[in-house]
Amino acid sequence: MARTDATTERDEIVVELKLGEKFLVTTHENPDGDALGSLLAMHEILKVMGKDSVMFMSRENFPLPYEYRHLPLDDLVHEIPADAGERTIVFLDCGNIDRMPVDFFQRDDARILNIDHHHDNTHFGTANLVVGHASCTAEILYTLLDDLGVELNPRMAEALYVALVTDTGRFQYQNTTAVSHRMAADLIEAGVDVHGLFNQLYENVPLGKVLLMGRVLTRIQSFDGGRLTVSYISKEDYEIAGSDESLSEGIVDHIRALDGTLVAALVREQLKAEREGIRKVSLRTSSDSIDVSVIARKESGGGHRQAAGFSTEKTTAELIAFLRAEIDAQVGL
Repeated sequence: MARTDATTERDEIVVELKLGEKFLVTTHENPDGDALGSLLAMHEILKVMGKDSVMFMSRENFPLPYEYRHLPLDDLVHEIPADAGERTIVFLDCGNIDRMPVDFFQRDDARILNIDHHHDNTHFGTANLVVGHASCTAEILYTLLDDLGVELNPRMAEALYVALVTDTGRFQYQNTTAVSHRMAADLIEAGVDVHGLFNQLYENVPLGKVLLMGRVLTRIQSFDGGRLTVSYISKEDYEIAGSDESLSEGIVDHIRALDGTLVAALVREQLKAEREGIRKVSLRTSSDSIDVSVIARKESGGGHRQAAGFSTEKTTAELIAFLRAEIDAQVGL
């Protein structure tokens, strides 16, 4: 049930978090840095408030990308707890409830707090706090701390920083604001080891990822004068590179960096697809003239203006034709 007044939405979320006693905290499938960082931060906030909090992520989402394997996820559970019906569900960084495809969350009597920054969020919660101008979902949690009477601690600060630095592209994306930098300063003062986290997130890259990236970059195709740049990862690529799907994180950004590219697309075969022929498509753009989330939603996906994705059964030719047509529809021939 969506509310239109942002203050009312915020107040409702704060009241729910203060009055509730038992919570189940979750995020979207194939989680990124903001999803995992927000998940951990919310769990820590609730524990500091004296609440009974459980973090849930289905086993199909593991292994996580290597960048995030250092995160303290020992408390994470992979099965819905027996008392889940008594718990308030907190969804973080999830634009659509279908992005965590677990039947339990679809119950009519589920009480869901939906906290997110995706501008295309479907407001699927019982209470919704959707702040489209926030750089990341973690930024929303950060702004709630005073209202909740919670003081930053090092564990909370590290989780929030991982979310912030990854979703702003190391403070390079257009969603980076003065608020983002002020938040970063507060998190550093609270104990974040900036250099250590940088090494965890962006250094010590596994050889399998480098080999996988090499195969992707050698088969780049450009269409319409660079308006669309595409590459792909096959099941064979994972085998040859000695890698898995978790090591594909961030490779599409290297395609986006190619001079003249308006939209970058990375098409990935899945090692454990639900059915044969389904591929994941990641879209990226650095341009203000196009919204790739609009394209993704045409295929039941979603995301941000500059970063989005979807699954498809289209052939390669059909997919490229679809992407070219959608780009043309937004920016003109």
